[in-house]
Amino acid sequence: MTDTTDDHLTETLLHSEPLFEGRFLNARRDTVRLPDGASATREYFVHPGAVVIIALMDDDTVLLERQFRYPVGRVMTELPAGKLDPGEDPLACAKRELMEETGYTAGSWAYAGALHLAISYSTEIIHILFARDLIAGDAQLDDDEFLELLPMAADDVLAACSNGAITDAKTLSCSLWLQNVRSGAWSLDWKPA
Repeated sequence: MTDTTDDHLTETLLHSEPLFEGRFLNARRDTVRLPDGASATREYFVHPGAVVIIALMDDDTVLLERQFRYPVGRVMTELPAGKLDPGEDPLACAKRELMEETGYTAGSWAYAGALHLAISYSTEIIHILFARDLIAGDAQLDDDEFLELLPMAADDVLAACSNGAITDAKTLSCSLWLQNVRSGAWSLDWKPA
């Protein structure tokens, strides 16, 4: 009989201490009991979670953004995304972020799944949502937010992932969803907004 539990792999929290508490991220150091009974420390960031939106325009174009990302010191091409507010539903967050960053609203939405972005050092989970039946409007960027919209043909998005023009992890991962949804290999449960 096969053991279907993960007890032989699970680490158990013994002690937790804050290392840093910021406006957006917190850092912690935990002492854990390993499966063999020994102990070890784990340092990681606590992230509030986020959404990423694969916004499909009527002409097989995907709505991307270009913005400067300070930690890597360069302008990145990526899908619209944003962090969850405390207790916020991912769909509500996606609707808010799409409208704020791009000015677009969507007539239909589909939840695709979740992405754990940096499992070795962060609690961050990003919820992947598709949007279609887009209606243009005015963006409502935050005072410290500067970006430009970059509509791109879906095939060009995939090519940019292949040739290194897109290196953002969430956009690369979502391109797998995009490719499989377009080919019919993966289906979505679309719901009206």
